[in-house]
Amino acid sequence: MDYQDYYQTLGVGKTATKDQIKKAYRKLARQYHPDVNPNNPEAERKFKEINEANEVLSDDDKRQKYDQLGADWQRYQQAGAGRGSAGGGGFDWSQYAQGGGGSDPFGGADFSDFFGSVFGGMGGSQGGSARPRAGQDYQAELELSLEDAYQGGPRTLTVNGKSLRITIQPGVEDGQAIRLRDQGAPGRNGGPSGSLYITLRIRPAARYSRNGSDLTMDVPISIYTALLGGEHTVETLSGPVKITIKPETQNGTRLRLRGKGFPVYRQPGQFGDLYLRLSLTLPQQLTDQEKTLFRQLADLRK
Repeated sequence: MDYQDYYQTLGVGKTATKDQIKKAYRKLARQYHPDVNPNNPEAERKFKEINEANEVLSDDDKRQKYDQLGADWQRYQQAGAGRGSAGGGGFDWSQYAQGGGGSDPFGGADFSDFFGSVFGGMGGSQGGSARPRAGQDYQAELELSLEDAYQGGPRTLTVNGKSLRITIQPGVEDGQAIRLRDQGAPGRNGGPSGSLYITLRIRPAARYSRNGSDLTMDVPISIYTALLGGEHTVETLSGPVKITIKPETQNGTRLRLRGKGFPVYRQPGQFGDLYLRLSLTLPQQLTDQEKTLFRQLADLRK
């Protein structure tokens, strides 16, 4: 039976905090989740290893026992001790071995023999019954366009074969997670179900760049409008807006449209600003007459 290095599985150090362990677990679970890797046995194996490691390291009692065993494991291997007996070097496996297999909280195949031997019988109240345990959390992703994130509203996604309807609040950020309580794995021994964490992924938009609740977009204008001034219509996420270009506007000039940016998350009626970066477009395929006129203009500017 091989020793399972749970810290290495999650990629954390032995002094990692609970928050660090939880963060590492969620990242890896999202990466190797069966929904993301269908028909991939290697990802499925890795997913089970990650859940087993989290099952131990996220539980104070199991982690304490695991850390104690880790210090004695080398002596156990050297002693060749069997279950329930004291072997060479004074190592007594019976203080660790529990018997019975560990079950996967996601309802899949059993945990490793190592887990079952060490933790299979762990837990329980003074009356001998197993103590309640919360179910594992699930991870999922939902892709949105920038317009979706701007408008918000209901969305439907399927997680582990279950269709869920959620409401997106306007102004959500890329990478933001939504927690749905009791939508994770069922609890054990009467414990509560886990949570479902939905990470929002917002596709980049060709026209806009976003910084919090502010947006920036490039607005091409003709050289004639830049020189002489005039009106120009800009398509914003809230609809078309007519702007006035001052005469002799320089290339790269920035204009600010207050309140025409992105909604401020969970602050209804508040919006960021939209910044317009004016870029001049030069005429092409000039006629002979146009070239003559431009030469005359150039001569006038000498």
